[in-house]
Amino acid sequence: MRIGEICTTDTICCTRDETVQGAAMLMRRHHVGDLVVVDTDGGGNVPLGILTDRDIVLAVVAPGLDPASLLAGDIMSDDLLTAGESDDVYETIEHMRLRGIRRVPVVDAQGNLCGIVSADDLLEFLAEEMSELSRIGSWQQSHERRVRQ
Repeated sequence: MRIGEICTTDTICCTRDETVQGAAMLMRRHHVGDLVVVDTDGGGNVPLGILTDRDIVLAVVAPGLDPASLLAGDIMSDDLLTAGESDDVYETIEHMRLRGIRRVPVVDAQGNLCGIVSADDLLEFLAEEMSELSRIGSWQQSHERRVRQ
């Protein structure tokens, strides 16, 4: 399965020059814990980094800094891992595991943002796969009953 088939396509973004306070307001308005920071200069949304609610707490709130005076680009995580929408789900999981990353922007062939996949999305996908696998035993028993009557 391809990562583009399970990613969340309704991704909330901001630019690096958004204030941290503005970014926090976007998170609140859209009920999300992260924003993909994008560059819009080329006409698309090219991911540059991710800003999480945790980044805001640790980099701004805890040290007592003013969120209106700092920009998203100042505190975003910019060691960005992205996945192509046609990348394999299991390869993406492996990359996330190796880097210790919980969220990965998904890009199209031109490098523009087309979604985001989180560890929670992948856990849900894997749980569904395991559920389907667990049905093999009951199907097999039912099949044997019909065949051996």
